[in-house]
Amino acid sequence: MSYPRPYLCTLWLLFVNLWLLHAGWANARAQAQTPFDYDYFELRDGLAACDAHFKQHKQGRVAFLGGSITASSGWRELVCKELERRYPDTHFDFINAGIPSLGSTPGAFRLARDVLAKGQVDLLFAEAAVNDDTNGFSEIEQLRGMEGIVRQALLSNPKMNVVLLHFADPGKMSEIRDGKTPVVIANHERVAEHYRLPSINLAKEVTERIDAGEFTWEDDFRDLHPTPFGHALYAKSLARMFAAARDSRDPSKAKNKDTELPPPLDRFSYFHSQLISPLIIVEKQGAVLGSDWIIEEKWQPTDQAGTRPGFVNVPALVAVSPGATLSLKFEGVGVGVFVASGPDTGTLEFRVDEGDWQRCDLFTQWSPGLHLPWAKMLAAELAPGSHVLKLRVAEANDPRSQGHAVRIIHLLVNGLPTE
Repeated sequence: MSYPRPYLCTLWLLFVNLWLLHAGWANARAQAQTPFDYDYFELRDGLAACDAHFKQHKQGRVAFLGGSITASSGWRELVCKELERRYPDTHFDFINAGIPSLGSTPGAFRLARDVLAKGQVDLLFAEAAVNDDTNGFSEIEQLRGMEGIVRQALLSNPKMNVVLLHFADPGKMSEIRDGKTPVVIANHERVAEHYRLPSINLAKEVTERIDAGEFTWEDDFRDLHPTPFGHALYAKSLARMFAAARDSRDPSKAKNKDTELPPPLDRFSYFHSQLISPLIIVEKQGAVLGSDWIIEEKWQPTDQAGTRPGFVNVPALVAVSPGATLSLKFEGVGVGVFVASGPDTGTLEFRVDEGDWQRCDLFTQWSPGLHLPWAKMLAAELAPGSHVLKLRVAEANDPRSQGHAVRIIHLLVNGLPTE
């Protein structure tokens, strides 16, 4: 027997509540403390702007942008309930913009479509520390992606409050135990400090509380995708941050959010990012397709590999034969591709403005069992203006791949929008 999704969500939340009762967390209010004399968040300029908006207008839009830990049921719903408890007279519109496997670079490029297009956002939670690290994004992309999210969000609404979250995984826990700050957290914290945003280092909290003997990773978290216990811990930590923001609230901060943004940390960060669909690539971007490229109006795999929401039954620009070529024009300072990388995915060769041919392997460690959404910037530091991108399917491919397929779901363009 199948049940409607809302019914299943209700059952899941009931299960979480029962878990909390069993674990002694039923009254996990903001006053609950860690075993230490400190907490794991930095308030910086706090949450005064969204607090004032919620109270004055009695409505608010709150968005959650991240990967699978955000997309799955858990901390996000508990935070929604906490906000409703704190602002009982406020009507909230909650946006779940989590998509498994995706970090800050794809987050920056899809922010406009998945979040900002819903209307003015008052509070945004953004997490990417797990996927930026485990997906192998470079330090410079970790910064450009997160700054792309933050700066783009604040350009859309200077009074938006943005909270950065750094979730736990075994790699980060090992670095923390060695007395180090994980590189990806340090990079995201640079963005938080530059824009004076609240942030919370949940990776450090989980590590120190495990080492204090409160709980274990194996029994209570089990995976970087937390159990209900782990989701509840994350939500309770955020509740403590809300309480601290309330207690230290400076009403002037709500007004000062209109001040001009500081210069970007990196002028090539992805804050003028666009997702361009294959249909627009062909119709408006002046694309010249070789005979081996086709548009599939509703691409879906013919194998048994998994898919991700938004990356199946959508238009895709597809080539499966080595040597297939494509040429298109774009305007901006950066260009990349957002592909579905599955068991038969190949390698892409590219060049910009008749430069040298370069290679980009699109096959990932997860591709054998999953058509993974995979965002790759091909060129990110171009001179502003018009450029020509040429793509070619390479003869060589990853030895694990079963083919040479390239399936472009979106073109990524970083630069001022064209007509």
